Amino acid sequence: MLGGPGLESVVDQIISVITNDGRNIVGLLKGFDQATNIILDESHERVYSTKEGVQQLVLGLYIIRGDNIVFTKLFLSLALSEVLSEN
Repeated sequence: MLGGPGLESVVDQIISVITNDGRNIVGLLKGFDQATNIILDESHERVYSTKEGVQQLVLGLYIIRGDNIVFTKLFLSLALSEVLSEN
């Protein structure tokens, strides 16, 4: 899990964030603060369904409070278009 000082090295890279309520949000990390509140650009939420598969809801510029973050993951060497097309 990335967090706090570890986030400095992944600014302007694509990350995936899992929130307390189970949401999976993917986007370009644009910034964060000491409370690990993060700002994602070009973000989308992946919604998983057994009936409809994976849907992607476009969110755009999105802020997530640090106390709502359970897990973050860096997507290595992927363009945003490749991440958006993952199903």
